[in-house]
Amino acid sequence: MRLETERLILRDAVPEDWEAIHVYASRPDVVRYSMWGPNTEQQTKEYVAQIIEMQKESPRLGFELVATLKESGTLIGGCGIHKAGYNAELGYTFNPAYWGSGYATESAFALLRFGFEELDAHRICATCRPDNAPSAGVLKRLGMKREGRLREHLFFKGGFHDSELYSILRQEF
Repeated sequence: MRLETERLILRDAVPEDWEAIHVYASRPDVVRYSMWGPNTEQQTKEYVAQIIEMQKESPRLGFELVATLKESGTLIGGCGIHKAGYNAELGYTFNPAYWGSGYATESAFALLRFGFEELDAHRICATCRPDNAPSAGVLKRLGMKREGRLREHLFFKGGFHDSELYSILRQEF
């Protein structure tokens, strides 16, 4: 699987990608709002092995892709979309060296297009923790609408957590 944007190539992961992924997946500041991490080297290798296995599914409904810079091939983050029925959910994580450059928005927009045009989704949603204003900004720039707060629906890292739910419908895209 490969998607191309103005500045990025979103592609399926290969085993060698684990080191570049681990650079950001091991950082507490990157995973502060995530259910996972910070990863050990072994956890990152296991994650890469899992997403490579996902590539073999048929029909394929889950896509966890690495984001690389088109010009250099440098792996700068990851993004994913997962379909269930007529709905899909997207997410993204990037190396902080590339935060604030529009890469999350660019990659997520490509996933929205893929979700509506190729996966035939009717609704695509995403969540972020209430304190994660940069991620909420990405979702708003994509044209997603805030539906509300899911109160303490997740338990991770020793506590219950809220999520802000955003979505966009095919006809709004």
